Amino acid sequence: MFKGRAPLVIGIVLGVLAGIMAMFALSNKEKQIKRGWNLQEVVVASEDVTEGTRLEISMIAKRSIPEQFITKSTIRPKDVEKILGQTIVVNLHDGDPLQWSHFQETHGFERLSNIIQKRARAITVRLNSEAAVGHWVRPNDHVDVIGTFRDPSSNQMVSLTLLQNVVVLATGKMTGATNINVMPDADRTYSHATVLVLPEEAEIMMLAQELGTLYMSLRNAEDISEQSERSRATIDTLLTGERLKSLRDIRTSIQVIKGGR
Repeated sequence: MFKGRAPLVIGIVLGVLAGIMAMFALSNKEKQIKRGWNLQEVVVASEDVTEGTRLEISMIAKRSIPEQFITKSTIRPKDVEKILGQTIVVNLHDGDPLQWSHFQETHGFERLSNIIQKRARAITVRLNSEAAVGHWVRPNDHVDVIGTFRDPSSNQMVSLTLLQNVVVLATGKMTGATNINVMPDADRTYSHATVLVLPEEAEIMMLAQELGTLYMSLRNAEDISEQSERSRATIDTLLTGERLKSLRDIRTSIQVIKGGR
């Protein structure tokens, strides 16, 4: 009796399996079709806006669009405060999603070579947050470059000022022409800086960077003075306080000026 029903049972089982496989196939196909069509909110123009207009809250709105049309350049609602009051550099139509590039002060790619003076050179050095004064060093700032490395003759750690009054051309992706107020937070931090130096100074900095670590010391914008004679800080001068004693009078005068007395 069972043997006579075996083909029927097998057929039913195969039919059920085929149905399950078809159901999974349809489910996967549906997921593939829906992929990228999940809606996410972005900032769009709520009216036509002409180039050169300062953006106001009444000119924008939130709208949901499929995520496949959203890029890192698309402005999200959480970033609205960064663009309010900024000048738009393109014409926008009602419903256009806003992009970070709509607020850039320069169009296209900047050419750093255009701002390098003749006889000078631009070089890039590695910098972490501490070496860049907590990322307070910005384009057009003036800095001193300090090198810390091991002296091969004495095997001691040495720190000394390599260059003075150096102009910073760029920090990461930022130049003096970049509108930092509309940059995403991730682009405001950096791990390198580009400075303006003489060809011979570029050689010094490249060698010092390979031997040790470079730091930038931020200067006042109006301070263009330079020390004609430079000494170095070593472990010996650090422990004996020799250099600190000689600098005491200078530090006192700076504090008096700062205090307004």
